[in-house]
Amino acid sequence: MDKETVVSVETVSKKYCKSLKRSMYYGAIDIGRNIFGLSSRSEKLRKDEFWALNDISFELKRGETLGIVGPNGSGKTTLLKLLNGIFWPDKGKVTVKGRIGALIELGTGFHPLLTGRDNVYINAAILGMTRKEVDEKFDEIIKFADIGDFIDTPVKFYSSGMFVRLGFAVAVHCDPNILLVDEVLAVGDIEFQNKCLSKISEIQENATIIIISHNMNTIKLICDRCLFLYKGNQIDLGNVSDTLNAYSKTTFNISDSKRYRSDHIEIDVLDENHFNTNNLIVNKTYHFTFAVKRLFVNRGLLISFSFLNLTNSYSHRIEVTKFSNITKMIDNVSFSISFKHLTLPPGEYTIRIAISDGDFLKRIFYLERTILFSVVEAEDSKFLNYAIS
Repeated sequence: MDKETVVSVETVSKKYCKSLKRSMYYGAIDIGRNIFGLSSRSEKLRKDEFWALNDISFELKRGETLGIVGPNGSGKTTLLKLLNGIFWPDKGKVTVKGRIGALIELGTGFHPLLTGRDNVYINAAILGMTRKEVDEKFDEIIKFADIGDFIDTPVKFYSSGMFVRLGFAVAVHCDPNILLVDEVLAVGDIEFQNKCLSKISEIQENATIIIISHNMNTIKLICDRCLFLYKGNQIDLGNVSDTLNAYSKTTFNISDSKRYRSDHIEIDVLDENHFNTNNLIVNKTYHFTFAVKRLFVNRGLLISFSFLNLTNSYSHRIEVTKFSNITKMIDNVSFSISFKHLTLPPGEYTIRIAISDGDFLKRIFYLERTILFSVVEAEDSKFLNYAIS
């Protein structure tokens, strides 16, 4: 038997105004029109207005987990606020069924002058819990938050991590039918993040979860589907791996080509047989070749590059100083980094490269995102071992 649909978002749009004064003016006009039973004409943009969300649609059934990804300013938090009833959409319809547990913004619902203990009751009441329910679960909430004696300290003295601990503890112990979690989990330490993910796994069967995260490993680990938002628009919705791949390519403007070419740098990733590839296996041999051209240096050519992991911000940096005696217009200087036993953590990577003149702090060329390649697991991994040629 199909599970019940508990979240429905139908062609939803939400607009904001860049000007505070104009926003207040528009608000007064809209209220006046509503008083007289007229439409506020919310489907049209007025001066200084923009669509924070534009024509978003999806449905979630009980027990489904949706990950939402996208760069800052793409409308992710706005969408969660619409689902939580904080805002109303300007177009479309949002339908949610059941109790919502939400952790959208740090310290939401907390009074800074009250203690953590007092704020547990206040925040729980906002989430729909009765005092009796809070009394019964209070010890569990405090144990999960793990903030010790600070529970009787005014929360204005809490660190951001303590805010998250207490807020998340309350949200997941209200037995939510729908759990909304924003990127605030990134504030907590690794141990607490793992505890939160474990708790989310416990309630996934009976709760619908929507989580915003820039950590794609988290999305891959717990989500059934993924929604990619970009500049307020719904770019992709569906399979987690495919959607995250679209997110990486669109957001970072990365090509999935096996080679990279520009006016000043050429990059190739080669396997042990010197064939181009962008699918790498841990513990195998690979060669990263670089050709630098059309750059003038007068104090010596210095090169550094990093592998950037798009899922957990892992970076491995190598500095190349073997060309430090070069002082001229660089026409074509080539070098290769060979990994006999590649041991990068599994994930998707891009390459960042910096070229400096005599001092690594004096850059003359910098490129943040170039070629995209994947690393997958293999047995018998060894320590990182590379040679420069």
